Amino acid sequence: MKVKKAIIPAAGFGTRFLPATKAVPKEMLPIVDKPTIQYIVEEAVASGIEEILIITNCYKSCIENHFDVSFELEKKLEASKDQEHLEMVKEISNMANIYSVRQKNPRGLGHAVLCAKSFVGNEPFAILLGDDIVVNKNGKTATQQLVEAYEQYGGSVVGVQKVADSQVHKYGVVDPSENINERCASVKGFVEKPKKEEAPSNFAILGRYVLTPEIFDLLETQEAGKGNEIQLTDAIDRLTKQQKVFAYDFEGVRYDVGDKAGFLKAQIDFALDRNDLHDVMVDILKNTKI
Repeated sequence: MKVKKAIIPAAGFGTRFLPATKAVPKEMLPIVDKPTIQYIVEEAVASGIEEILIITNCYKSCIENHFDVSFELEKKLEASKDQEHLEMVKEISNMANIYSVRQKNPRGLGHAVLCAKSFVGNEPFAILLGDDIVVNKNGKTATQQLVEAYEQYGGSVVGVQKVADSQVHKYGVVDPSENINERCASVKGFVEKPKKEEAPSNFAILGRYVLTPEIFDLLETQEAGKGNEIQLTDAIDRLTKQQKVFAYDFEGVRYDVGDKAGFLKAQIDFALDRNDLHDVMVDILKNTKI
């Protein structure tokens, strides 16, 4: 069955970016001039996803508004004959069928995904975390790579990349079983945010998944884990006892835009990559006093 649906969890409070996120959702903070969540949606669409569910909370209606039609703005742009921006605004609202549902209680990523059960139904689906922007120039998106791995191997696939020993405590980490090829391995288990000495590998789950719908039954019975939250990693670990699960080392540069350093690096790199801003950014960097 083709992967046509995706979930984007976006219900967190973004406390690491206070005070900016007191009134503005973290996902709406821009990388140059585009909200971070739009990059995530664009990746999903480029990967063949047709329907997207964004998991929000009661403070994030502006995310829904961003992907909706804005009649007043379109009329203003039409009146001023600003065709470039008019087409840009229309394209945003026409990218895909985008829905939203609220996570009423902040009980962790696993619980946020569970909120999408009725949306997903009995289909495989993708998950794209809003803190992770992945750029693979002239290549397939991270999600597309995972979708193709799912279609080839017939089981749930988590996107991973290698991280330093000092960083494993920040992530869900793979306990690999057998290497399928240089990028893909079957998995016998996962450990959520292990201590360095307890990590089974250096391969960390980095914000991209393609899962089978059986995960929802496991999430419904999943006990709270690290941080007293329902952890998606714990449910996927249980899924490995029922069916094959694979880890795929996806190609691409990942920006952790939920972290201030990663957010700033993305600003610089994305500006340098634009024809209209490259020279300006180079001058800024050259003239920056360190």
